[in-house]
Amino acid sequence: MKSNVKYFTTVLTAFVLAFFSATNLSAQERNNIQYFVPATKAGLNVFEAPFTTDKSFDGVYVRIGGSNALQFQGISHDNDAGSLADLENNFNLATSNLDLDVALAPGMRMHLRTYLSSQHHAEAWVKGGYIQIDSFDFIEEGFLSSLSDNIRIKVGHMENNYGDNHFRRSDNGSAILNPFVGNYIMDSFTTEVGAEVYYYTGDIFGMVGLTNGKLNQSTVEGAVKTKPSFLTKVGYDSQVNDDLRVRLTGSLFRVSQNASIYLYSGDRAGTRYYNVIEPGNFRAGRFAPSFAVSGRAPGGPIAGEMTSIMINPFVKFQGLEFYGVFENASGAIDNGEDTRSYTQIGAELLYRFGMDENFYVGGRYNTVSGEEPSGDEIDISRINIGGGWFLTENVLTKLEYVTQTYDGFTGDYAGAEFSGIMLEAVVSF
Repeated sequence: MKSNVKYFTTVLTAFVLAFFSATNLSAQERNNIQYFVPATKAGLNVFEAPFTTDKSFDGVYVRIGGSNALQFQGISHDNDAGSLADLENNFNLATSNLDLDVALAPGMRMHLRTYLSSQHHAEAWVKGGYIQIDSFDFIEEGFLSSLSDNIRIKVGHMENNYGDNHFRRSDNGSAILNPFVGNYIMDSFTTEVGAEVYYYTGDIFGMVGLTNGKLNQSTVEGAVKTKPSFLTKVGYDSQVNDDLRVRLTGSLFRVSQNASIYLYSGDRAGTRYYNVIEPGNFRAGRFAPSFAVSGRAPGGPIAGEMTSIMINPFVKFQGLEFYGVFENASGAIDNGEDTRSYTQIGAELLYRFGMDENFYVGGRYNTVSGEEPSGDEIDISRINIGGGWFLTENVLTKLEYVTQTYDGFTGDYAGAEFSGIMLEAVVSF
């Protein structure tokens, strides 16, 4: 990787000065909404929205929020053929979100997110949203209270709750909950129309859900009929004592028939590692397993099926934090002759310190391996090392070193690798 220490130091100084000028952002969370996850540092490691609340409903309340992220990228890449274009040290496109969160009635709220600026789309467009119901008091006070003491319902064109990775990923401009700059290599994230029903009892919860299996909505029936997708999740989450929190979840996502499977290709905002290996590809640096995704056969589209499971342990002891990922995605085309499987493993170890844990350092290890349609056995490995500083509840700056290698691929990806420094600034409110 080319060294440009003077340039990088200048950029780092500019970031710090810019953030100090932004400290007039109020650190007080503007949250009068029940069962709500703050879009600030207060939302770290919350995962699902809390099932208890100390907020009362005082009439319809609209919270307007947003988030912005900007990266300075100093990455170089190469492959066996030496055929890749040179990358320069420079800024990526700034990305921004607009959030509307509305308290509609006792125990009922709405969320809507719009991407204002993203790598993949020049225009503003709605990511998705949902209505969440934690109480039936909007019908009549005390109505079905014995049921609502344990039940939550979510309905919408929404980010589906498969696994825990999507709670720690960067969602376009919203990056304050991700301790690193990039998301996982096999990035499980999709927005489909569906419903999820949760059951909570003490430290244990479960969820079952259905989606219509479509990222782009249409009432026109295709050559391959899309069947609903099923997802489920069970988890244990306990604050054992003041120092120790333990969480363990298991998730399943089942697609029984679809011409296009979106679980690993549903993010239309774009990657954080711009132009690596394949310039212009907005998913550069990621890997999406192919189970007849947009596949074509002589007779027309191929119907694919897929089953994905993910297990996520999370342990926080004082300032020390561990988060893990074990994921397996397997599937086949409709004749069952092309069955393939991919495995993703991830591990994060962080140490948060300082007043209110405003600083952290740590590392992430991430691998993906499996068999491609060509029969090639592939392996992708990534290491992230870095840290961050919360200047306020709303402002975070991150610095990381990333290196990623590809093994078993052909073409431009044969022997490919990229590495370098990423610096990210995040404002969220």
